Amino acid sequence: MKKIVIHSGYIKLDQFLKLADCVSTGGMAKALLQEGHVQVNGEKEERRGRKLYPGDKIEVQDNGVFEVEGGGVKE
Repeated sequence: MKKIVIHSGYIKLDQFLKLADCVSTGGMAKALLQEGHVQVNGEKEERRGRKLYPGDKIEVQDNGVFEVEGGGVKE
């Protein structure tokens, strides 16, 4: 499982997919989600704007499993 550190309280799923190098554009994230290739905490997720918080686990088909890790809030 790969840990992805965020420096805010949450991150939106489409932004997370880009940060984790699963996709390179928002359009690719949308397609990946619509095709049902993403699970959040064991459940299929299709909403790009889904808020992810530290401790959430994301599984992306053909890319692996990731966990959101909090790194503190940047000021």
